[in-house]
Amino acid sequence: MGMGGVERTFVFLKPDAVRRGLMGEIVARIERRGLKIRAMRLHRMTREEAERLYEPHVGKEFFERLVRHVTSGPVLLMVVEGPNAIRVLRRMIGATDPVEAEPGTIRGDFALDITANIIHAADSPESAEREMRIFFKEEELEVLWEGVEG
Repeated sequence: MGMGGVERTFVFLKPDAVRRGLMGEIVARIERRGLKIRAMRLHRMTREEAERLYEPHVGKEFFERLVRHVTSGPVLLMVVEGPNAIRVLRRMIGATDPVEAEPGTIRGDFALDITANIIHAADSPESAEREMRIFFKEEELEVLWEGVEG
């Protein structure tokens, strides 16, 4: 996909964002930026899904906290598409530690806790494809938009 190419990425709002009523605000920011939401679903993540999602972090001290947090309530799953979507979204969400996140970023504006940090976005094209396939079937991503492009 590379420079300027249209990419799709996987994003989800964590239970803290859903509980605090921030879904509309955050979705609006993503849409206002010019990115397209390809698929979106409110979902209660199972432990198995959370462990698959965070597989790269197995064995790290924060792994269990992360899994417990994302399974603690509903999450909002999204597949988002646009030019350089992966990098654009990572910049929009801000640093993993919200204390370090710039004001104006999603975490910089809404989060204080490194675990309850509002939002997750895939960090590479490989991660994006791997992560979205845990939660979405390919036909869910394609069928919605057939004949609508323009």
